[in-house]
Amino acid sequence: MTKCQPMQIAIYPNLDKKDVHAVVRRIVRFFSDKAVHLMMPQKEAATLGMEELGVQQIEQLPVDMALSLGGDGTLLGVCQRYGAHVVPVCGVNLGTLGFMADIEPAELEDRLAKILSCDYYIEKRLLLAGWLRRGGKDTFLGHAINDVVVTKGGVARMLYLGLSINETHIVDYKADGIIVSTPTGSTAYSLSAGGPIMNPAIQALLVTPICAHTFNMRPLVARDSDVVHIHVASVHQDILVTFDGQESVPLLPGDEVIVRKAQESAKIVKFEDKDYYQELKTKLWN
Repeated sequence: MTKCQPMQIAIYPNLDKKDVHAVVRRIVRFFSDKAVHLMMPQKEAATLGMEELGVQQIEQLPVDMALSLGGDGTLLGVCQRYGAHVVPVCGVNLGTLGFMADIEPAELEDRLAKILSCDYYIEKRLLLAGWLRRGGKDTFLGHAINDVVVTKGGVARMLYLGLSINETHIVDYKADGIIVSTPTGSTAYSLSAGGPIMNPAIQALLVTPICAHTFNMRPLVARDSDVVHIHVASVHQDILVTFDGQESVPLLPGDEVIVRKAQESAKIVKFEDKDYYQELKTKLWN
């Protein structure tokens, strides 16, 4: 059973959102007489004039839940901050779409009450793990909930990439890059590159080329147990691998990026009255 009281909740506000200060005040006011201890990264707390909530090295402290105040990018950033120490994250949507954030500002107090009464569930989402193979040595790079992307930097030339899955070489081709995404990330960069929308409950990997200069390379759905290998054969060096659009690592010709399902799962707080397809219709097609 999910632990509800007493609770330790970490708040991660996106200071670029105009309504974030008011939302933080509403959260603090709601929990003021409850058995809940709130905390916030020290820098954000100082900026908002709430120094009493600020703590250093917040990710190293035990918490029962993290509240992300912003858009999906903010939520992904919170998950990145905790890394393999997976903490349930509940998103308050202050962005445009907010596919992952399950609380809208108008329903904030109602949803906080549901959290307090344990009227929610934790949805486990497939998490990606990425490695860099260079000179025969494998180096772990990080995790991603949405996608791992190999793409060019500022130079406008196309990349020369090789794609293999498990031990089978699939194709060599020229493109602007390639996306390996989870079903959660299917409505992010992959969608804009022509990939399909996948229900997050599906356990699979999605491989989507970015502007491939061939008709032979199309989006590919692989098993979640498959391992994706991306070989970089470009002659120029302005190449990056990016995790959830948050962290980037430069690549060199001859490098190989390896992406597979992580042992851990991301934990996203959801509510029973939220339907995935209704949310998809409302936020994407309306």
